Amino acid sequence: MRFVLILVLGMTLLTSGCIKVGPDFTTPPAPVADSWLEPDNKQLTATPGQHEEWWTVFNDPVLNKLVEEAYQQNLNLQIAGLRILESRAQLGIATGNLYPQQQQATAGTAAVGASRHAANTAGGDLHFKDLSVGMEAAWELDFWGKFRRGVESADAQFLAAIADYDDVMVLLTADVARAYFLIRTNEERIVLAEESVAIQKRSLEIAENRFDGGLVTELDVQQARSLLANTLATIPRLQLGYHQAMNALSVLLGQPPRDMTATLNAPGHVAGIPKAPATVAVGVPADLLRRRPDVRRAELQAAAQSSLIGVARADLYPHFTLIGSVGLQASESSFTNKGGSNFSDLFSGDSLTYFTGPSLTWDLLNYGRIKNQVRVQDARLQQLIVNYQNTVLRAAQETEDAIIGFLKKQQEAFHLEDAVAASQRSVDISLLQYGEGLTDYQRVLDAQRGLSIDQDALASTQGVVVLNLVSMYKALGGGWQTRSGQDFVNPETQQQMAERTDWGELLEEPRKEQNEPSEESEWLWPDW
Repeated sequence: MRFVLILVLGMTLLTSGCIKVGPDFTTPPAPVADSWLEPDNKQLTATPGQHEEWWTVFNDPVLNKLVEEAYQQNLNLQIAGLRILESRAQLGIATGNLYPQQQQATAGTAAVGASRHAANTAGGDLHFKDLSVGMEAAWELDFWGKFRRGVESADAQFLAAIADYDDVMVLLTADVARAYFLIRTNEERIVLAEESVAIQKRSLEIAENRFDGGLVTELDVQQARSLLANTLATIPRLQLGYHQAMNALSVLLGQPPRDMTATLNAPGHVAGIPKAPATVAVGVPADLLRRRPDVRRAELQAAAQSSLIGVARADLYPHFTLIGSVGLQASESSFTNKGGSNFSDLFSGDSLTYFTGPSLTWDLLNYGRIKNQVRVQDARLQQLIVNYQNTVLRAAQETEDAIIGFLKKQQEAFHLEDAVAASQRSVDISLLQYGEGLTDYQRVLDAQRGLSIDQDALASTQGVVVLNLVSMYKALGGGWQTRSGQDFVNPETQQQMAERTDWGELLEEPRKEQNEPSEESEWLWPDW
């Protein structure tokens, strides 16, 4: 017995050491530029930006409230939070493999009748009842680090689920802002279209008065009506975009499509299209590796896969297992009057039975299956390494596209402002001259049509400016930081799940904030 205890202690200390087959993961190299393509633009600064609540730069309390509501109510974000709980439970499963993997309580009774011709039965009691209770266990020791690699993989997957939650938050805040700015842009374009309608109605009245006076032909009247009708036709199209954006915003808030006019026009809202800030802090491209959750998720997925190589490789080596059982056993003899034992003796000290010992298995004749399984896991790792590098490249492209879109659309809006001012002056002059009979109606039509086009183009471009700024903040990975210290799953859902299933402390344990897999230097305690 002493030898067995020493063996168990020695094997436990040995397997808790540093033996872990398989590669240790290191972050793959990724191509990252030193600076953005517009390093000298005064609207951009290379200082690290504070993008935690980037939507506040628009100084619009309605937008701020909508983002907060979406964080609390969005259903896709709730699903991402529940995936974190799933990954945490998977981590608990992997941790449990560090301990005896097979345990079972046993209890049984049997009636035994032995053959008189069997060995060792001569003169014995051939008919008796047997009763036993006990526990059996088998513990495959983690000699090669197979189970610790499994814990590493599950831990990285857990952190990848958190990164996925953060990525959903980035997309959510950007989508809320995008829907909100589309609503404001369509509102502005509808107002401008209605103003154009008012101007064109006045010019139609002038044309009708001059026609009634015999000063012009019917052509002027019909041309005025055609222009007015075309302008009126643009309003339903703009209203369609307005309502579709409102419906999208409602769903982002976790609600069915509804009329949000009261919410959008709450006190303090910014009239018209919100303005972009004069300068934007974009940092340097290397910041993307730290800030963007999708980049972090791709790295963690590769880390999780790297550990699975060690899990597969451990099967190439011998498996050391401790097996044992302990229990109580008693028999009731058919010759009780001759001193046979009785079931009442089951819980006496003399009824104790036990067995323990080591076992070794080695899959020598696996016909290359294990080696090829290692190769499968290695190929999957290489795929995820390339995916990580590609994610970094796409992140840089998205940011560059948003930056150049933001800058060039601002320049376009600047020139369109001049065009609108000139078109407005042209309309005033042409109407005055037409009323005095100094010019034909074609000049009025051209001026009014040009004004309508220029005003709509300016409003559309101003909307695209802020949409590109939203895309820039999204590409820079801003917005997920606001979840720090908050629950991944709201209290109502936690209560519902707790009533349905025993979640132990998983619904209440502190959040895991680090972004890298932890170095396991101690045995973890599973959630029994």
